[in-house]
Amino acid sequence: NLAEMASLGLPLPPGFTITTEVCTAFSSAGTYPEGMAAQVEAALGHVGQLVGCRFGDAANPLLVSVRSGARASMPGMMDTVLNLGLNDITVEGLAAKSGDRRFAYDSYRRFISMYSDVVLGVDHDEFEDILGNHKDEKNHALDTAVTAGEWLGIIARYKALVEEQTGSPFPQDVNEQLWGAIGAVFKSWNSPRAITYRKLNDIPEDWGTAVNVQAM
Repeated sequence: NLAEMASLGLPLPPGFTITTEVCTAFSSAGTYPEGMAAQVEAALGHVGQLVGCRFGDAANPLLVSVRSGARASMPGMMDTVLNLGLNDITVEGLAAKSGDRRFAYDSYRRFISMYSDVVLGVDHDEFEDILGNHKDEKNHALDTAVTAGEWLGIIARYKALVEEQTGSPFPQDVNEQLWGAIGAVFKSWNSPRAITYRKLNDIPEDWGTAVNVQAM
């Protein structure tokens, strides 16, 4: 559907699709088809050219969403990662480009919590506890009251939680982030909630899901 809208000239962010055949191959063999990495790299470079950004660039970073693209609608059943491409360096580029440090750091902490939950298996509630405790300490009723400097402190606490829970630092390599998210979306096709949904709605198990990588 995204490809059809793009071919009609509708104004949507550019992206590319990794097909359901890859999901089937990944599910059965646990590996990706030969040559896929080079194709993904080329497609990502093309998306960056279209929007005037570059993936991993310190000053002008391309950020992407990584989403499922099932043949039949399965709302909320599979995983999504937003703002992928942020790290300790690119977040400063986003802050400078947007002119809004608070927005950039808020986006980064959201990405850390989402990626860590979806890809690394760190419970989302753990991040919410950190944020909730901070807001209580500062007497903030809303997230919008949290300042840029405070978000930096929360980011540090988020990253410490990830390292404590996983034994490794939060990944700063944007390509590692990308492939982690692609694998997580494919794996979510066989998550318990997705399997149950397909059984209830008579969706064949062998259809698989695509992965859509799209500019934010």
